[in-house]
Amino acid sequence: MDTLGPRIKELRLEAKLNKAALARRVGVSDVTISYWESGAIRQIGHERLVALAQALNCPLSRLLEETGTQAAPLYLRSRPPLPWQDGRQKGIDLPIEMVPGQRWDGDCHLVTPAPGERFDFLAAGDLVAIAPSDIFRQPGLYLIDDDGTLAIRRVEQGPTGELLFHRESSDEAMPWTPACRLIGKLVAHWRVQPL
Repeated sequence: MDTLGPRIKELRLEAKLNKAALARRVGVSDVTISYWESGAIRQIGHERLVALAQALNCPLSRLLEETGTQAAPLYLRSRPPLPWQDGRQKGIDLPIEMVPGQRWDGDCHLVTPAPGERFDFLAAGDLVAIAPSDIFRQPGLYLIDDDGTLAIRRVEQGPTGELLFHRESSDEAMPWTPACRLIGKLVAHWRVQPL
């Protein structure tokens, strides 16, 4: 993600902010802004990226996307098709520093619940990066197809290796059934918090 620094500078200038003004809005020093823009600091934590996007008055996807891509948050609905299946939607590459402890390869898609849709573990306005995958990689949140309904479940392996699915509101595990399949791993989750 070598273009993040120049993109921060471009968006800062577009917002008509100097480094000091942007630094105050994000809660860092103006030297840190200089380091980010020059690429001297390449690892920027989730909270700082969200604060940076808010300070620059732009969607997080615009801050993270490569120039020329049209990545934008996709609406997730409880019924198929998957939001990225039409082929026109571009994925994004998240730097591994942004998602420590996650194991995945390939593109991710920025997804948010569609208006009026409800999903366990997601609030309205949440933004998640989903890496399409039909295999279990590690415990965590997964997008699943449960007999034609898309849902978010916490997935783990039981003592004998079987997959167990948990709803947000219940400690009771639901065992895997042939009607249930993994669609993707949630590798990052952003929630807007009031400053």
